[in-house]
Amino acid sequence: MMEAMNKITWKEKIKGYKKDPFSALLLLLVILSAVITVGVLISLIAYIIIKGVPNITPELFEWEYNTDNVSMMPAIINTITITLLSLIFAVPIGIFSAIYLAEYAKKENRLIPVVRLTTETLAGIPSIVFGLFGYLLFNIHFGWGYSILGGALTLSIMILPLIMRTTEEALLSVSDAFREGSFGLGAGKLRTVFRIVLPSAVPGILSGVILAIGRIVGETAALLYPAGTATVVPGSVMQSGRTLAVHMYALLNEGFYINQAYATAVVLLVLVIGINTLSAFIAKKVGVKE
Repeated sequence: MMEAMNKITWKEKIKGYKKDPFSALLLLLVILSAVITVGVLISLIAYIIIKGVPNITPELFEWEYNTDNVSMMPAIINTITITLLSLIFAVPIGIFSAIYLAEYAKKENRLIPVVRLTTETLAGIPSIVFGLFGYLLFNIHFGWGYSILGGALTLSIMILPLIMRTTEEALLSVSDAFREGSFGLGAGKLRTVFRIVLPSAVPGILSGVILAIGRIVGETAALLYPAGTATVVPGSVMQSGRTLAVHMYALLNEGFYINQAYATAVVLLVLVIGINTLSAFIAKKVGVKE
């Protein structure tokens, strides 16, 4: 019965498209856009894998970097370190700021439009500007020199608007019935926000965090000046170090290690996919189940 109804529905749709060619054209453009988008993504991934996988060797994962092995292991460790530090600084500030904007700030508060305008302005600034700002503030003014901490703080400032906006949208998407039910049971504002609203918005918040991680891992311009390009595993966060993206950029820029750069791109791709998968798994486990 259902199959017959579906067939009738499709026949009616085809007749409707024949009567209205413009709708059929729009449908064709939508399908074509989707195919092009997926095709570009698949082509990019296939190109990286084809070029990079044959060049992956054990020497690329040795602990120390030298001109013979151009090991990416220090860059992998630095990438994980900078990513974690950036999230530690940016995520709490971004989430708490979004909670204030979405749950506590009054509509007539004149500060809210200023905060949102500032957030949107920061989100549109090129990453190289953040890099120069981080260099002037952390390297020169604070006297840290090239350091992992300076690079992490620079990236924290860069991803903060993204986390704020996605968290705010996730909080606003939570139904008011959740809040009203919590208030009806006698819960206060703070308890409602942190026990009801925030857990319900976890999938949306983690989506913003995933996007932020992707930007951190793939960033080069914002790290060249504050963090530097040292090819070692730093003994502390106050020393210089390069991430995988900077490592790949340096290899391509030198022009002598093109194959190793492709291999680095494969590892970078796998790292991003792994982080996204882990984040999606955590979102399902932490999110509120209906």
